[in-house]
Amino acid sequence: MNTYRADLHIHSVLSPCGDLEMSPGNIVEEAARKGLDIIAVTDHNHTGHARLTRELGARRGIWVVYGAEICTREEVHCLTFFDTNEQLDAFQILLEEGLPEIPNEPAKLGCQVIVDEEEQILEEISHTLYPGLKWEIGEASRIVHDLGGLFLPAHVNRPMNGLYAQLGVWPKGLDVDGVEVFRKCTRENSVKDHPELERYTVIRNSDAHFLADIGRCYSRFLMERRDFSEFRMALRGEKGRAVLA
Repeated sequence: MNTYRADLHIHSVLSPCGDLEMSPGNIVEEAARKGLDIIAVTDHNHTGHARLTRELGARRGIWVVYGAEICTREEVHCLTFFDTNEQLDAFQILLEEGLPEIPNEPAKLGCQVIVDEEEQILEEISHTLYPGLKWEIGEASRIVHDLGGLFLPAHVNRPMNGLYAQLGVWPKGLDVDGVEVFRKCTRENSVKDHPELERYTVIRNSDAHFLADIGRCYSRFLMERRDFSEFRMALRGEKGRAVLA
């Protein structure tokens, strides 16, 4: 079994909160410099930089999981992960259908651009990516799982947009593949405050918006190799695979 360092919550310049230096190329280079083995770009309600980041990561020996950080109707942030281009395309269509088209205000909220390998702007998203989708959290989980993806509530104990801040309690029957706790909290303290987390695999990530923040917090995945089936088993704690947050 091998140990892989993974930072699975990184925002690119496509996220309105992402720094202008957070291009896919710069993210990959910084991840390589920090010694990360697995990363995911998880922009708000959009997957536009997933493919390019995976291509660039492969050149540097980094496995890039397709991802997005979605915002539910209750304004709970959740991490979603996918394996194939087909899954990614289908999810992007659903995101576009589920997100209200409210004009973005770059001066106030930040730019939202998709760039190429040379950091040339290919597209600017004109509607803000911040709002909650039309899906409640349980429906969001079902949508992701129906596509074959993985669903984890993000920074559940963060004071803003965490599950507990938005909902107060853990929803009955919510189907998740693990949970991310706020990077400033340990797994032990999180479980102490919320005992129901004991039954889930816990991960910790940087939630980086600036290059320097990439890898400031990461999880260690125990797997035979870096692929989605192993990734899924590690989150589920199956066949000796595990996550050490």
